[in-house]
Amino acid sequence: MYNVAITGTGVFTPENVITNDELVVAFNAYVDLFNAENAAQIAAGTLKAKSHSSSEFIVRASGIENRFVMDKTGVLDPKILHPTLRQRSDEEPAIMAEMAVDACKKALAQAGKTAADVDAVICAASNMERAYPAIAVEIQDLLGIQGFGFDMNVACSSATFGIQAAADMIRSGSARAILVVNPEICSGHLEWRDRDCHFIFGDVATATLLEREELATGPHFKILSTHCATQFSNNIRNNNGFLRRSRPDGVADRRDMQFMQNGRKVFKEVLPMVSEHMSTHLADKNIDVSDLKRMWLHQANKAMNDFIGKKVLGRTPEASEQPNILQDYANTSSAGSIIAFSQNSDDLAVGDKGIICSFGAGYSVGSVILERA
Repeated sequence: MYNVAITGTGVFTPENVITNDELVVAFNAYVDLFNAENAAQIAAGTLKAKSHSSSEFIVRASGIENRFVMDKTGVLDPKILHPTLRQRSDEEPAIMAEMAVDACKKALAQAGKTAADVDAVICAASNMERAYPAIAVEIQDLLGIQGFGFDMNVACSSATFGIQAAADMIRSGSARAILVVNPEICSGHLEWRDRDCHFIFGDVATATLLEREELATGPHFKILSTHCATQFSNNIRNNNGFLRRSRPDGVADRRDMQFMQNGRKVFKEVLPMVSEHMSTHLADKNIDVSDLKRMWLHQANKAMNDFIGKKVLGRTPEASEQPNILQDYANTSSAGSIIAFSQNSDDLAVGDKGIICSFGAGYSVGSVILERA
């Protein structure tokens, strides 16, 4: 059995930024068009008028101020309100693979390694742009990795579940090093016309390199333990899939073909589940919360993270103990906790402990306990 370490991380950030103010202008213009076009039905009471959004509402509801996206033009067009991405030929790299490769190269560079040192790629994300061939195999090919790759989807928990899968393979000796990569084009499955969620998501790709600890050539984080759990719930759901055209009611504009959630139930049910999961995982490894220097949580909502942090620590966390990045990136699904880790871990001293935790649809929750080495 081998000890496993995280030796490098990488983040691909799109060039396009959408501020809350920009988003609100586009959304409110759409609302005005909708209400004008449907004035008769609204007056008759057969259709409900849509309400404006505001930057203040977005920050109050989520803590989000900006988001990065792969396409800005389509999202900010009131008559489109979704990204418009060029259809690539089969001979071109897929857009998710292209994002992933950028993040993977950064993770390899940080670890001082090359593709020759890696045995596998796990592409773990909330949505894949195609069913097959696996995006992971394409990433593997583009990087020149001799080994294998596969895709996996556990929604917003995909990164931590991918890390556990990679750690288990490395620990058992079936691989020396594995890249876990999380390309998330969340703008593609968001309903930008829905006031309750039009501000939630952004796009990004993250990569994490896991290796046998003995192969690490610089500062790294030893993986002390991983733990994953799932519990079925319909409260976060996306019904899109390959059987869509086979169903009589498979109309093009079905709302449930994009991200949907019952926010109040998610808050009520997920927060206790995540808090208990983290506390139990730490206790099982005899790690007192007073020895925990940092929590890199899933970046979905500031209020959720504040609640979890306070519940786990038994007090309000200091900003440095629970770094947030969602004000800049918004919710990037599986990538959020990895962005937080990548950008807020270099300052930890040897022996310091932290925990990565992600949670989301499923319900799913995954945690990774780390120690700086």
